[in-house]
Amino acid sequence: QVQLVESGGGLVQPGGSLSLSCAASRFTFSSYYMSWVRQAPGKGPEWVSAINTGGWITRYADSVKGRFTISRDNAKNTLYLQMNSLKAEDTALYYCASGLSFGGFASWGQGTQVTVSS
Repeated sequence: QVQLVESGGGLVQPGGSLSLSCAASRFTFSSYYMSWVRQAPGKGPEWVSAINTGGWITRYADSVKGRFTISRDNAKNTLYLQMNSLKAEDTALYYCASGLSFGGFASWGQGTQVTVSS
């Protein structure tokens, strides 16, 4: 059974930075596209970013482009999201998800909370 465990969330002031991680196990991580999806309180899920199997193709939502960077380490079975210049509207529960293509979300983690507030 696929296991995805997010970590690195927390409380940060506007303009600050956080780095999220997603540890993957029980599947061939390097064969899967990976994504970050977030859900703010009272809102539906919002796709944030995605990366291809080898890590050389990345995509971002317009709302985070230029501020967030997605990466992966296939040797460590880990997905990352570096978040800079955080804004209050970035406050959400952040999930990592695996899939067989961009836009595919076959499995999800439990999420890590990011709160941006002064």
